[in-house]
Amino acid sequence: CTYQTERLAVEGSGKGPAGWFRLTDATVYLDHPVHAPAGHTLNIDFLRLEDGALERVAVELDPGSARALATSILSTLDALAAFVAEG
Repeated sequence: CTYQTERLAVEGSGKGPAGWFRLTDATVYLDHPVHAPAGHTLNIDFLRLEDGALERVAVELDPGSARALATSILSTLDALAAFVAEG
């Protein structure tokens, strides 16, 4: 494990067992997966840390899927920026 961990504040929503909740934080790290069939995964935890309560949505992606997702996110945001600029 690399112990490479990034934590950032986010604004958004996630859906957990009790329904939708506000997201306040995200943690991105490389580790051995809990469930995904891979040796190491990029893990993303979307969290709401509030009043001591923890709500969480966890994602484990193999490296190829993580890179494809990152590319897709950037491509989609670039398209949105071009759309907004056009008016």
